[in-house]
Amino acid sequence: MSLSRSIGPALLAATALLFGALIGVPASARQDGTTVVAAEESQPAQVAELTDAHAQAAAGDPAAGQSKAVVCSACHGMDGNSADPQYPKLAGQHERYIARHLALFKSGERENAIMLGFAATLSAQDMRDIGAFYAGGTVKPGLADETVVDTGPYNGKRFYEIGQAIYRGGIAKRGIPACGACHGPTGSGNPGPSYPALAGQHARYTADMLRRYRDGAVYGHGERGNKVMSEVAQDLTDQEIDALASYIEGLYPSDSAALPR
Repeated sequence: MSLSRSIGPALLAATALLFGALIGVPASARQDGTTVVAAEESQPAQVAELTDAHAQAAAGDPAAGQSKAVVCSACHGMDGNSADPQYPKLAGQHERYIARHLALFKSGERENAIMLGFAATLSAQDMRDIGAFYAGGTVKPGLADETVVDTGPYNGKRFYEIGQAIYRGGIAKRGIPACGACHGPTGSGNPGPSYPALAGQHARYTADMLRRYRDGAVYGHGERGNKVMSEVAQDLTDQEIDALASYIEGLYPSDSAALPR
């Protein structure tokens, strides 16, 4: 008897058992009469999808970023200080924060048809370079609204003072933390991708973003998601959002070279 004939039945049985497990057959009969039951698979871990938008890149090159950011200037200004308040100021923003959100636009994790068109062709390195260029700029702050409030719970306060109190101390009775705890006392944020610089940003843009967060917006999926702001903003009133945005627009470091003239 040949070797191939002698091992044929065993090999066929093993192959049938393996194939049955792969296609989901719950049990198979062995030659000795016993039954083998496949073990249930545990729930697979949730993992964030990897895309080229989130690829690794070296620290950005500001000079390279300046040439790559030429197209951005139409909305965000030549120096990153946009004139139209619907577009955010990018001057002085952290490199990694800008790169992160360009990646989110490209992957569709932050939806914006205009920004998707611009970000679609950028590599991860392009994003870091553009971020480095804007990070080297200086934001030009605006002026906070000093109008005195004459009705409601904040009667008698200047409008920006409502926002100032929230920014510095939060609202403890509603569990709203101080903005300065993450974004810094002068609104400079931190160099990582999570907490952007806020000082000097257009009040209109900041208020719009806060309302989006209050409505549950989260940018990024899985591990890249950041739910902090949706949780922070969920109990803010419209008046508090607008006052906070006004305070932030007029916020700047005491030694700022870009004070309003």
